[in-house]
Amino acid sequence: MQIIPAIDIIDGKCVRLTQGDYNQKTVYNEQPAEVAKAFEAAGLKRLHLVDLDGAKAGAVKNWKVLEVIAKTTGLVIDFGGGIKKKEDLEIVFSSGAAFATIGSLAVKEHATFTDWLGKFGADKFLLGADVKDEKIAVGGWLETTDVCVYDFLEKYISHGVRQVFCTDISKDGKLEGPSVKLYENIINKFPKLEFIASGGVATLNDLYALEAIGCNGAIVGKAIYEGRINLNELASFNNNAE
Repeated sequence: MQIIPAIDIIDGKCVRLTQGDYNQKTVYNEQPAEVAKAFEAAGLKRLHLVDLDGAKAGAVKNWKVLEVIAKTTGLVIDFGGGIKKKEDLEIVFSSGAAFATIGSLAVKEHATFTDWLGKFGADKFLLGADVKDEKIAVGGWLETTDVCVYDFLEKYISHGVRQVFCTDISKDGKLEGPSVKLYENIINKFPKLEFIASGGVATLNDLYALEAIGCNGAIVGKAIYEGRINLNELASFNNNAE
């Protein structure tokens, strides 16, 4: 299982929100590229980069941060937040992202997303599923749909999507542990999926629990910034996983 550290960006700075609430914001570092370099120095290979300004505005905003990190590290970056148009997608890929992260758009604009899958290739996308009580949530988690997570994933797996990350929004940013049972259910239903867990990771034991159920990756954010898990521990976990 691969550890994927997260950097969330507002005004070009590395921040974390609690449960997607922009009013519950903590700034951790004003230089996201320095944070990314520290991740790379610890032996981590991937990065989950989220443009929170873009998510709010409905258009990519912090692509310059992506560009700098892509140029100054060798991290494999997935980038999301505000990708609503083909032009956004092209900016993200030209700025150095290996994967474009798509969430709400896949829920609301099925035709657009399936068109992108055909044109750019399904292997260029990381599908994000924000979930509350097994239903998909959208719009910065302000809106819960009646779409079942299993139906949502099945629809896009049939279009070639293989890489998915799932966030139980009741857990995110709370450091209360991940939704192991939900993730286990998804993995059992879709065993060929490259499944990445997100939200709630607070300790190294949480990572071992996710590895035990067959997760391919785990996104870790607040636990790193709050010092619950240090980079040496993540590096040794990654080395053991390899």
